[in-house]
Amino acid sequence: MSKSDAETTTGAMPWVDGKSRVFGVIAHPVTHVRAPMVFNPRFAAAGSGHVMIPIDAPPAVLETIVRGLQNTANFGGLAVTIPHKLAMAKLCDELGTVARLTGAVNAVRFDADGTVHGDNFDGAGFVAGCRGNGFEVTGKNILILGAGGAARAIAAALCEAGVGRLTIANRNLEKAQALVDLLRHEGGFENVSAAALADTDGANTDMIINSTSLGLHADDDLPLALDKVSKGTVIADIIMVPAETKWLQAAAAAGFPVHYGRHMLDYQIELIGKFIGAL
Repeated sequence: MSKSDAETTTGAMPWVDGKSRVFGVIAHPVTHVRAPMVFNPRFAAAGSGHVMIPIDAPPAVLETIVRGLQNTANFGGLAVTIPHKLAMAKLCDELGTVARLTGAVNAVRFDADGTVHGDNFDGAGFVAGCRGNGFEVTGKNILILGAGGAARAIAAALCEAGVGRLTIANRNLEKAQALVDLLRHEGGFENVSAAALADTDGANTDMIINSTSLGLHADDDLPLALDKVSKGTVIADIIMVPAETKWLQAAAAAGFPVHYGRHMLDYQIELIGKFIGAL
C-alpha cells in the first residue's frame, strides 16, 4: 500500500514509519486520556510523521517503564496524567519553575544526552481555558477539591492570576494544609486556606474545581454535593474522558454553569508540544 493509499484509509492518522518520532501520554488507567486525540491530527496535518500513543503504567512499575522509554532512541517525551504527576517529578533530572513549586509534572522531555526534563502546564492551561470560555478568575472566590499534582499546579496558577480567595479541600486535611503552606512560603500567596472535605459544602464560592479522580468511573461518588452551592457558581472538572462526568451532569441538570476538563488540555497543547519537542 502506498502512503497516499494509507492516508486515504486512515483519515487523520499520521504516517508512521522507521523515521517517526514517538511520544506518549502516561497514566493508569489510560481509558480517560485525550492527548492522542488532540496531538495525532495535528501531526498528520503537519506531515511530521510523529505519533502519540497511550501508555498504561501501574504505579509499581512506573520507574521501570520510564527508564525504558528514556533509553528508546526514537522516543521524544510524555504528557503525564493521573496518578503519576507527583511520582514522575521525582524521576526527572531537571524541573521547571512551576514543577519545582508544586512537586508535580505533566510533561517530560527525554534529551539525547539522557537528561530527563519535567515541567507542569496544567495550571496555565486551566486559567487560560477559564478565560477563553468567559470566566475571569481574578478576584474570585474559588474552591479546589483535592490536593494532588493537578491541584498543586492549578492552585499556583490561580494565585498568580490574582484570585480573591482560594480554598483547598481534601479528605486528608494535612495534605491540603501542606499545599497551602507551600503556596504561602514558596509562592508568597496569602489568600489561601485549607479545609477538610467532609466539612466543605461549597457555599459562597464563584467556582468549584474537582481535581480528584472521582468521575473517571460511572459508579464513583460525587466529589461534592451541590445542595448548598449558590446557583451562579461555576462547576468545573479536570477529567477529560468522560467529558460529561456524573458531577457535571448533575450540575447542568440543576442549572449550574459548567466548565469541562478538555479546556485545560486544549489551552496548553502548544506549551506541552513545544516543551517535549512534538510541535
